[in-house]
Amino acid sequence: MHRFGNKTVIVTGAASGIGRGVAERFASEGANVVLCDIDEPRLQQVAATLPAGRTLARRCDVSDYAQVQALVDATVQRFGGVDVMVNNAGIAPEGSVEAVSIDDWHRTLNTDLTGVFHGCRAAMPHLLQSQGCIVNTASVSGLRADWNTAAYNAAKGGVVNLTRAIALDYGSRGVRCNAVCPSLTRTGMTEDMLKDEELVDEFMERMPLGRVAEPADIAGVVAFLASMDARFVNGVNLPVDGGVTASNGQPPM
Repeated sequence: MHRFGNKTVIVTGAASGIGRGVAERFASEGANVVLCDIDEPRLQQVAATLPAGRTLARRCDVSDYAQVQALVDATVQRFGGVDVMVNNAGIAPEGSVEAVSIDDWHRTLNTDLTGVFHGCRAAMPHLLQSQGCIVNTASVSGLRADWNTAAYNAAKGGVVNLTRAIALDYGSRGVRCNAVCPSLTRTGMTEDMLKDEELVDEFMERMPLGRVAEPADIAGVVAFLASMDARFVNGVNLPVDGGVTASNGQPPM
């Protein structure tokens, strides 16, 4: 299946986890893939596994608009345009509003929310030309809150509504915008959580499919939302969560 032949896709946070899975999925479907991350050594390792002629890797801090704009400019210079913008980069420090540090609060909002805005803004002129689309990585934590992650909840909640706003403002101009909302996924961000057997068991009580998601599980849905199969899907924040949000929150009875 090569739904993205001759298409160019930018993926932020592509050095690991969901971002890497997304980059690999688009590359497997024939796309030119532009990877960015702040972890340049790991980013280059990922890029080396993808087709050289269809891959560009650049270090980029998405919280810095000038760097995001330079990433988009480099993409257009190399491949001639942008068809899909995947805003995936994110961090998740713990802490209630009293416990999270002021620096972590701003760092999380700047990366997880403002970084998404930067990607959408910088790519939009080119997406309007290509009649392309945006897929953001939100979270089930943006649909309903988690305990002890105030900054992450706030940022992902912002991504959810920013996705809707862009869908409203640009749908009639030919640019769709959707988001995926994963639950517990096997990434570097969740490595410590997955070592806690008791915590994982508690997750499984609320996970009807009974397993942790893999990056490829999320990547397949991102590719769907970016494809023509989803050409009439716009403004959707799609849970990719094994059924977690199907529950009303009460324990199994």
